[in-house]
Order: sequence, then structure tokens, then C-alpha cells
Amino acid sequence: MKNIAVIGAGTMGNGIAHTFAQFGYQVQLIDISESALNKAITIISKNLDRMIAKEKITPNEKVKTLANITTHTSIKEGVKYANLVVEAATENKNLKLKIFKELSEICSEDTILATNTSSISITEIAAATNKPERVIGMHFMNPVPIMKLVEIISGYNTANSVMETIVALTKKINKIPVEVNDYPGFVANRILMPMINESIETLYNKVAGVVEIDTVMKLGMAHPMGPLQLADFIGLDVCLSILNVMYEGFKNPKYAPCPLLVNMVNANKLGVKSGEGFYDYSENKKAQKVAKMFA
Repeated sequence: MKNIAVIGAGTMGNGIAHTFAQFGYQVQLIDISESALNKAITIISKNLDRMIAKEKITPNEKVKTLANITTHTSIKEGVKYANLVVEAATENKNLKLKIFKELSEICSEDTILATNTSSISITEIAAATNKPERVIGMHFMNPVPIMKLVEIISGYNTANSVMETIVALTKKINKIPVEVNDYPGFVANRILMPMINESIETLYNKVAGVVEIDTVMKLGMAHPMGPLQLADFIGLDVCLSILNVMYEGFKNPKYAPCPLLVNMVNANKLGVKSGEGFYDYSENKKAQKVAKMFA
């Protein structure tokens, strides 16, 4: 396996591309937006500079990593020689189904099709293709170059050989694969998102403020980041999407998104990506409370 195509140049996509390229794979990074691709390469370059500053890689390794990445605005061109395609587009089921249907029609018969979805059924995604046995989940954690975990999820029809190949590949890029079953949210988000949602409910019910809730969880539970700050980092729209998938999948009210989360997403207060969420990120104020919301 030498050529790996990554669809989506956002936070997860550029992190996945960075990681594979750093380990010597030829990476084709694909996005419909040329500006998104340029931004992704800039981010990867800056992240590599941070690794150089920490003496984790050499300047020459940075040059080799960037040389391993090519960019494409056409899926058909980008996946032409791919042994593996990793889809890292927006967490939108209809979009993913459309992408996988197209991939199954244009990729070679032996290409493995992986999705970085954090909650959507692998079986359902695979059903949109003509080769469900070649479809698998690879749920990387953010930031991808740093976080070790990759949840590996087989669909109902995923071939054992595909699972074995992806587990082995994950180890080759110095990650730790954990095999989990295909249920909404898998393991990571089935546990994490209800905690984040309950933290938002706690704020919504005025039990405590943003900083106070995060401080309790950091100091009392030894979390490196409070749940509200983490939600901002993930993206409140992504959190809402994952909760909706789990609520729809389990029909259990404990997964119903808090009204405050819904309202914030509707108001485009999405966290770091929009400059404001539970904290204000304008002018690099990364820990300023959004006072106007809870005056």
C-alpha cells in the first residue's frame, strides 16, 4: 500500500494527510475548494515546524513530508492510483453516501474505502457502494498527528482481510488501532457526547458558568480540557450532528441535544472555527467567556 487518497482538506483531512505523508506514503489530498487545499498545506507546514521546534522531526523530514502530498480538486483524478481512500468530509450522512457511491464506481476493485465518520453507520455507508466488503471505518482523533487512537469499525459486510490490512496499516503510522462494533457513536463519541451534552445542560440550567463547569472537570476529574472548551474545539455543529445520529439511532431521550446547543449552532456560534462558541476566540482570546449570552 503506497498511495493513499484523503477526501476533505479540513481539520481532520489535513491531519490524516500529514500523518500518512510523514510516514512515507504518497498522499493525494482532495477537496472541491482550491483555497481549502492551500490552507491545508499551510497548516501542515506550520504543524511540521512545531514538530521541528520540539525536535521530534528534522527540517529534512519536513521537506520529505510535504513532497509526499499532492492536491486535487477532482475526486476522479485524486483517487486514480489509490490503494486506500480515507473520506474525511463533513459529518453529513447524505454527503458521505454520495461520495462513497461515486468512489465505488471510479476506484479499482481492490481499493479499500475508509471513512473517518465519528458516528454514522459503516454498514449504511457501505450499502451505498457496489463493494461493501471493501468499506471500513477509520475514526482518527483530533489532532491527528498527535493522538494515538484510531477506532477501527467493520460494517456488516466488511471482509476480514480488509480489517486486518487496516489494523496493520494503523500500526505502521504509529497509531493504536482499537476494533469496535458498528453502533451509533461507536465507543468514543457514545461516551463523550452525552458528557458534553450534559455539560451544556448544566450551563443551560444555570447551575454554573462556562469557566466554572470546565474548571470542575479539569481539576476534579483530571480532564486536560473542560467539556465546553472541548466542544468548541470539536465544533458545536459536529457535536450536534453526532448527537442527532445517536438520538435517531437509539431512540433514547438521553441523546437528545440540549436546546442551547441547537440555538448556538443556528446562530453560527460553532466554537473555534467560527471565532465564538462557549468562549470568545476573536483576537486570539482563547479563554474569554461569552458574557453576552449569560449576562
